[in-house]
Amino acid sequence: MSRQRRIESPSLTIDELLAQSTWFSQLDESARRRVRADVSERAIAMGQLLGHHGERQQVWFGVLEGLIKWSITARDGRSVTLGGQSVGSWFGEGTLIRKAPRESDLIALRDSRIAQIPLGTFDWLRHHQPSFNEFLLTQVNERLHWFMGNFAAHGLLDTDSLVARALVGMVHPIANPRGECRLQLSQEELANLAAVSRQTCNKALMHFRDAGLVRSEYGGIVILDLAGLQALAR
Repeated sequence: MSRQRRIESPSLTIDELLAQSTWFSQLDESARRRVRADVSERAIAMGQLLGHHGERQQVWFGVLEGLIKWSITARDGRSVTLGGQSVGSWFGEGTLIRKAPRESDLIALRDSRIAQIPLGTFDWLRHHQPSFNEFLLTQVNERLHWFMGNFAAHGLLDTDSLVARALVGMVHPIANPRGECRLQLSQEELANLAAVSRQTCNKALMHFRDAGLVRSEYGGIVILDLAGLQALAR
């Protein structure tokens, strides 16, 4: 029996995250110095809230390590998962631009490390760096398109398709700008992102493996046929 290769958990320093972020490389030198001086790091334990529904957000987030889930929980305890953010991604700009309380929870699905850029620095970039606004416009538009698709998916798709959409979401450039197709993602985490049971998720993955769409490796999932998954997710 061949031994499964373990998928390494990606981890970045703040300097590495900034260096690979297109918006940062497009800033002028003085703006890059300001961002680097103001950015900080925060550790979030698995299950801990990074952002809570109803609170005023004061920072823009970037993922250095781990996995963050967006979700909304109703008063009766039912929840809807909107998506996930993996290493290399930046998020939370919509709440900062609106200057309104958060309308969703941000939950760490595993121990995570988060880069934080203060609201004051974020607003300064918007007012003084045109390239930063271009980046935000594209990101907000892509995220809106994805969330609209999620809304339709939960009303129209079967459970296999919901799991396929969750996988596709984890390689979407907004959630995964590094373009990783080897996802350090457990079945439990994937089920959480797809808003299905772990048993349902396992059955879907078996179907995907039989169809040659994915391969399981120790500690994660490798996407072999992204176009095939995308077809299922529509």
